[in-house]
Amino acid sequence: MKKIFFTIIFILSSSTFSQSQFQQFISYVNLLGDPVAKQTAVDSFMTFARTQGIPFIEDSTANFIYLGNPNSVSVPGDFNGWSATSWPMTKLSQTNFWYRSENFELDARLDYKFVLNGSNWILDPENPHTCQGGFGPNSELSMPLYVQPWEINYNPNIAHGTVLTKVIFSTNVGTNYQLNIYLPPGYDSLASTTYPTVYFQDGSEYISLGKAVNVIDNLLDSSKIQPVIAVFIKPNNRNEEYAGSLRNQYRLFFVNELVPYIDANYKTKINPHQRLVLGDSFGGNISALISYNHPEVFGLCGLHSAAFWPNGYEAYNLIVNGPVKDIKWSSIWGTYESLYTNMRDFRDYLLSANYELDWLERPEGHSWGLWRATIDKMLMYFFPDNSSDVIAEDFTPKDFILYQNYPNPFNPRTIISWQSAVGSWQTLKVFDAIGNEVATLIDEYKPAGNYEVEFNVVQVSRPEISSGVYFYQLKIGVPETSSGQGTIQTKKMLLLK
Repeated sequence: MKKIFFTIIFILSSSTFSQSQFQQFISYVNLLGDPVAKQTAVDSFMTFARTQGIPFIEDSTANFIYLGNPNSVSVPGDFNGWSATSWPMTKLSQTNFWYRSENFELDARLDYKFVLNGSNWILDPENPHTCQGGFGPNSELSMPLYVQPWEINYNPNIAHGTVLTKVIFSTNVGTNYQLNIYLPPGYDSLASTTYPTVYFQDGSEYISLGKAVNVIDNLLDSSKIQPVIAVFIKPNNRNEEYAGSLRNQYRLFFVNELVPYIDANYKTKINPHQRLVLGDSFGGNISALISYNHPEVFGLCGLHSAAFWPNGYEAYNLIVNGPVKDIKWSSIWGTYESLYTNMRDFRDYLLSANYELDWLERPEGHSWGLWRATIDKMLMYFFPDNSSDVIAEDFTPKDFILYQNYPNPFNPRTIISWQSAVGSWQTLKVFDAIGNEVATLIDEYKPAGNYEVEFNVVQVSRPEISSGVYFYQLKIGVPETSSGQGTIQTKKMLLLK
């Protein structure tokens, strides 16, 4: 059958060269009159497509495929607000082949399902890749440049922290709360060492869906963050506690009961800038309310797709219209979320008010797929591992290495870093895909050492830079006394607007 498919492509290539393989296949089947020939072509294509992966992706186009004979098939997902009717699939006549083709960013990651006959929601039978969500598993579409998060996976070969289960009663809310408390490897209640603390809203889901314990273990093992104590709080009445009638009582429970309990029983740093509260969606809403109302307790606040709309955008308006407070922020959201414009406005305010802020906008939806993959970014921003600072003055690089920029893809700014084993004249330039110079970031003598520089497209003095592939190239000239001839390294990065 695979041979039949390539024969199809060969026959059509001379007249439909601009078409993709998938388009050629559709065109060919539509030209056939015999139902048996049509189904044979479908079977041949499916044999080929399954080796490539389904959805069948070509460049920026994802082709969703379903085989069967329902009356209708549609594709609800992050990309259309999970509407069961807005993305109907097309059936090739006289076959059991349904399809829909859509374009996405090259690094997009999105959840979706199929709906048969208007009401039967199913996973994509041809796609083995799923992502757990708050309502069960979804099929996952990951475009070619999306990088799967390694840090969410359990590694049996590294040291692991200890997770304790506790219950605390709140007089403010009048109920018990279940806590899971993560203590890092080597934690000793009798030692003098103290630790920063991270408080997770939706604690049980950050563990089960966000894989936060795995993330912390892996980041510690790879020396990317300081050891931390993590407190995962399970809500009882999530909507009311995070955004409704119990939000103020819950906020007071957090600062007047929960934090004192943790500080009294565990080796925590008693400093608001060593204490982070973070949450997703409504959990982001209550995290912002807690931190802004109590910066003397929580000087760090992390927002995963913060849903600020309850109570007339109470949290948003409180912060934007109130005095600037001593809070450091991290905010991450997706462009396939309805709240992305509010998140952009909030980002712009924080930057204009000179708040410390790390932010990331991704081509993703309101999902645990986005949040679990970016817990590491928040933790590395708030609690970077500074253990190497002690020996920084004596460190001499042994090699010349140009590192991959971060974040990548980026918009509008990214960090480029490198190390040089020798003192030399160093030139770092950015080029577009056809070799035109976009910017010169470094052109000077530098001693041996480790360096980084920011590339911000907003600051580039040339006509509007569009989305696409760019290259950054570092040239290091070896001193004349050396027998070397100098070195050049180039790497690729992707700008997505």
